[in-house]
Amino acid sequence: MGALAGALPSLLLGVLLMSAPETLGDNPGLVVRITNKGLEYVAREGLVALQNKLHKITLPDFTGDVNIKHVGSGHYELYSLEVHSCELLGSALTPLPGQGLHFSISDSFIRVKGKWKVRKWKLKLQGSFDLKVEGITISVNLLLGSEPSGRPKVAVSSCSSHIRDVETHVSGDLGWLLNLFHSQIESKFQRMLESKICEKIEDSVPSDLQPYLQTLPVTTEIDDFMGIDYSLTEAPRATAQMLEVMLKGEIFSRDHRSPVAFLAPVMSLPEEHSRMVYFAISDYAFNTASLAYHEVGYLNFSITDDMVPPNSNLRLTTKSFRAFAPRLARKYPNMNLELQGAMVSAPSLNFSPGNISSAPQMEVEAFVLLPNSIREPVFRLGVATNVSATLTFNTSKITGFLEPRKIQVELKESKVGVFSVEMLEALLNYYILNTLYPKVNDKLEKGFPLPLLKQIELYDPVLQIHKDFLFLGANVQYLRV
Repeated sequence: MGALAGALPSLLLGVLLMSAPETLGDNPGLVVRITNKGLEYVAREGLVALQNKLHKITLPDFTGDVNIKHVGSGHYELYSLEVHSCELLGSALTPLPGQGLHFSISDSFIRVKGKWKVRKWKLKLQGSFDLKVEGITISVNLLLGSEPSGRPKVAVSSCSSHIRDVETHVSGDLGWLLNLFHSQIESKFQRMLESKICEKIEDSVPSDLQPYLQTLPVTTEIDDFMGIDYSLTEAPRATAQMLEVMLKGEIFSRDHRSPVAFLAPVMSLPEEHSRMVYFAISDYAFNTASLAYHEVGYLNFSITDDMVPPNSNLRLTTKSFRAFAPRLARKYPNMNLELQGAMVSAPSLNFSPGNISSAPQMEVEAFVLLPNSIREPVFRLGVATNVSATLTFNTSKITGFLEPRKIQVELKESKVGVFSVEMLEALLNYYILNTLYPKVNDKLEKGFPLPLLKQIELYDPVLQIHKDFLFLGANVQYLRV
């Protein structure tokens, strides 16, 4: 029965993706829903793996003394026991409301081959035997929780096993002697095996299943700057049809993590059950990413004259501004300019049914580059635009693409008089569309990883956009090694 230790860790909870703690917290940024279809898949995979592993286990020798009517006492030994065949015919993995999961195996059997010895007085006999264990049922309740770090943990809250029948067939010289007391051997073997099954399961959960659950990433690197927090925020919500698990879902700066001033919204998830697993990712996850990148200045930019296309009608020199900003040209003759841009605040993604959009606001300040390397501020621009976003996901991560529209520029402040910003608008529009947004899209194309346990892959993805959240559905495949 040692195979139970090998099968449980990677297959009973292989698709569950995470566990959960026992205290309530803020709204999660990410909810994972495992449907009955997903739990059924886990049970089937667990059955296949367990059956394969049972063929490879080594069973302990079995000895004892027995009294035989009209013959007297004798000593027997069953040894070199090997699993010849096994067939596990039924399994189920279902939610336990308020606790975790219930795993069961039913209507299964194992055939064992081995050798026997019997010693009676000075008489020693030996031969071989076949042992058939029928009607094996196992019932295990798993309690899901979390460590203080937010990592998942699992424990067996109860376990029971039952064997309906054990039958031996003995061969060899005078094998009839062993058959005289086979019922006593079978009864003892049955009691021993029933107790060993749960013992092995209870030992395997902390030694095998718990380490496997530790492969769930609690924090994952996105790039050199950012990470994502997938720590658990509350206990799983188990119903008759699903298990829902709550994750923090916050993206943060790896160099300096600062508190987020806004909360994740409450998500009202649709009743979808056609896929094995669903991920509901609130706008909180994406907007904490925007905040973190904003705080490290990722979207800040600087434009100097050497960055302007050669065929541009406008150069970043005071001479080029003479026609529409004469005071600038007179006050700072034949000098270069530099434009420095930054977001007014972190852009927010807005989720509405079927649509994702943003309306970033930027400020661009112009500086004259004086001969003594001093930058003299001369005017400030406001820049506004609207952006639509497309998000997709594959076997392991979410990716995106921004589609910006033309910008609108206005003069906010000027030390060189009021002037038209039409040519500056064209220059900034060219830079933002050809440099700034491609930089952002390169980052979005790399994406960020979904919280998956080791050897789990998604397929048949579906994606829906709802108010305040993205809803991803997929089926799950466990990659056997």
